[in-house]
Amino acid sequence: MSLSSCYHGADVFCRPEPDCCDLGFPDVDLNGSAAPTPESTLRAGLDVKTRKKYMYAKKKAFALFVKDLRSPSASPPTVRDGFTKWKCCGHEFRDLRTIHKHVAAQHATEVLQQTGSLLEESAATSLPRSDYSDNNTNASTHMSWSNHKVSDWLPDMKCYKTEAPTSESGEVLLYYSYCDISDPQWVCDWQRTLCELLHLTGKIRIASEGINGTIGGNRVSTRLYMDTMLSHPLFKQMCLDDFKRSDGGAHCFPDLRIGVFREIVPMGVDPQKVSYKETATHLTPEEFHKRVEWYLSDPQEEKDTVLLDCRNFYESKIGQFQNCLAPDIRKFSYFPNYVDQNLDFFKDKTVLMYCTGGIRCERGSAYLRSKAVCKEIYQLKGGIHKYLEQFPDGFFRGKLFVFDGRFTISSNDDIISTCRYCGAAWDKYKLCSTLRCCQLVLTCLTCHEGGHTACCPACQEKGLQPQTDLCQQQFKEECECTEQRTKIPIEKV
Repeated sequence: MSLSSCYHGADVFCRPEPDCCDLGFPDVDLNGSAAPTPESTLRAGLDVKTRKKYMYAKKKAFALFVKDLRSPSASPPTVRDGFTKWKCCGHEFRDLRTIHKHVAAQHATEVLQQTGSLLEESAATSLPRSDYSDNNTNASTHMSWSNHKVSDWLPDMKCYKTEAPTSESGEVLLYYSYCDISDPQWVCDWQRTLCELLHLTGKIRIASEGINGTIGGNRVSTRLYMDTMLSHPLFKQMCLDDFKRSDGGAHCFPDLRIGVFREIVPMGVDPQKVSYKETATHLTPEEFHKRVEWYLSDPQEEKDTVLLDCRNFYESKIGQFQNCLAPDIRKFSYFPNYVDQNLDFFKDKTVLMYCTGGIRCERGSAYLRSKAVCKEIYQLKGGIHKYLEQFPDGFFRGKLFVFDGRFTISSNDDIISTCRYCGAAWDKYKLCSTLRCCQLVLTCLTCHEGGHTACCPACQEKGLQPQTDLCQQQFKEECECTEQRTKIPIEKV
């Protein structure tokens, strides 16, 4: 079976079957007649021998998906009052017929994706034994992608009209996936080629522990990007819901930056010593909302629980959960030291952690767990981004800080921060006007027009002086904000 033919279909494995939703892109002009369905595209790319296995693979994928929905506390499935229980999408199902109907209607995307994975595994295991020369413990999976050309894992663009990212009508994707990547450089090359093909801009970090990206473009390109990612065996554990989407576009980023790093989020701790695999218990937005509600309504619970913001002070200053602990730290790489110096504060506490999209909590909670001082640790699955999609007027107030040209996105009208100079309600950041400084500053329109464009008086004065030899120290901060702030704050027990 040709891998390229199997995965070139832009919609392969990634969108519901024809009877579940409209398969077209409503905001896109397509060349030619109606687009093929994901199922027909997948089957068309199979050779005759593998095509015979399609129905078996589809039935097996469906059965495995349903099996995974059994109540997590029971194996074999929970039997209570004579019923077997399955849980999905926040609902409980007690008979096989209804759970089958639900999966067929709502999760055809995931079933089709798993069908493709099963067919891929079948094709790999049918190769001659001598082909498995990789010493990787998962050699067959590794063979199926990194030993092939990058072009084999690109979508077929013939039926789509794609344009350069000149329009502001698009979206920004925020996502991550922790998974073992044996060849990060291959993935880096593939991602760069894919993003350039789709005219996407943004930032993507790749490491042996996974991938972390935020990219922008028109909605056709972002949809094709998601579909292509979900078609790859490395990311078969992902689904469309793992991509956080917001209004924006390619204009939100100055360029495309993709590279290989030691960590996909810079915490400064070796992933081999503190692994994402040791993360805390994940709570859905609904579960997290209930826990926060309980925390805010019960004085004793508030005493025994810490609602911990894992972001930096730029982010928490303009938006945060009510009654949270927002450490006054500049970078996430300070978080381990913050934990180390505040172990007494966290001792015997239940910790509810959150961040923008969930990625910092993955390793942050793993680090806190490694200290073995907390009673329990939970983290918000999908971060604030996913919480606001379901609870725009919930317990998070203010704006959500994002790391692109928009700086913030909002779900409510609350302003919880003030202008640096006059104290008026204000939450729109600007970069400090002094070139030697990288700080962000909250300065309202009136103060900005009055010349207050720097983060502090010291920087304001420097900005008025003739600048020399700026290139050598362009990114070195030399201002009161940096000098007067305690690098690692100590919380009162």
